[in-house]
Amino acid sequence: MSALIIPWDQLSPEALQGVIEEFVTRDGTDYGEVEMPLGTKIAQVMAQLRSGKAVIVFDQETDSGTILRSDDPLVKVLEG
Repeated sequence: MSALIIPWDQLSPEALQGVIEEFVTRDGTDYGEVEMPLGTKIAQVMAQLRSGKAVIVFDQETDSGTILRSDDPLVKVLEG
């Protein structure tokens, strides 16, 4: 498998901000009926990373990353 879990606290603050910002602004990201400010979205994802409810996953094969819930089946495989 070419995917790795990247510890959020191993990224520079700028890189972490960029990863989270890219994630929350992707097409298809839905936050319900009421539009939420970008800062709020970023803060929510950061809280999930800090609490361990979400992880950053980087796929070396596609050279792309995403943020997944820690209970995602792929995360369980990667944690092996």
